[in-house]
Amino acid sequence: MKDRKKRLRFMGLLLAVFLLCLGAVLLLEHRSAPAFARMEEQTLIIDPGHGGEDGGAVSVSGQLESEINLSIALQLDQLMGFYGVHTMLTREEDCSIHDQDAQTIREKKVSDLHNRVARVNGVENATLISIHQNSYPNQRYHGTQVFYGDGAGSQALARKIQETIHTSLDPQNTRKPQHIQSSVYLMNHITCRAVLTECGFLSNPEEDRLLQEKAYQMKLAMVLGACYVCSEETEEGGSLI
Repeated sequence: MKDRKKRLRFMGLLLAVFLLCLGAVLLLEHRSAPAFARMEEQTLIIDPGHGGEDGGAVSVSGQLESEINLSIALQLDQLMGFYGVHTMLTREEDCSIHDQDAQTIREKKVSDLHNRVARVNGVENATLISIHQNSYPNQRYHGTQVFYGDGAGSQALARKIQETIHTSLDPQNTRKPQHIQSSVYLMNHITCRAVLTECGFLSNPEEDRLLQEKAYQMKLAMVLGACYVCSEETEEGGSLI
C-alpha cells in the first residue's frame, strides 16, 4: 500500500512537471515583444496569508492554513522565475512580519497587516496575488473562490483565474469571482491590481487532502501564474485577456 501511494505521488509530480513545461512553451510561444517589455516593468507580489503565531484556519487533518499558503506561494514564485517575471514575496518562511515592539498576538497580527500593506504599496506597477484557504462548519462546501480589490484590472484578473480553475482543475466549481469584503484589511488598503484566492476548503476532507499534495499545489500555482502572465500580454488600455 505504501509503495502504491509513493508511485501515485511520483506520477502526480511527473504530471505537474509535464503540465508546467507545456504551459510554459505555449505561453512563451505566444508572448509578443511589447508584452515582454511591459512585463519587465511589472512586479508580481505573492502574499502567503497568515504566518507564525497566526496559523489561520486549521484543516480537518490538523494542517495549518499558513503552511499550505506558503507552499503554494513558493511554487508560484519558482514558476514565475521560469517565466522571467519579477516577483516579491511578503514572507518566505512560516513567520509573522510584525514589528519587534508588538507583544500580544493581536498586536502582532495588526502590525503584520500594516507591514504587508506598506510593502505592497511601496512597489510600483505591482499586482498582488494573496493566497489563502477557506473553512466552514459544514464539511460539504468545497472549491476555489477568487475575490478582487478595487485596483484597475482586479476584477478581470479574478474572473480569468476563476474561469481557468473551472476549465482546468474543477469543472464542478461554478463559483463567480466576488468583490472583497470590507473586513479584509490588506485588500482594502492597497491601490494596485489585487486578487485574493481562497484555494479550497480545509474543512472538506477530500479538499484538505488535495491541498496538501505538492502536485495539486503546483497545479494551483500554474493557474495563478498563467493567468498573470497572459494578463500582461494585452496592449495597454485594452481589456485583460
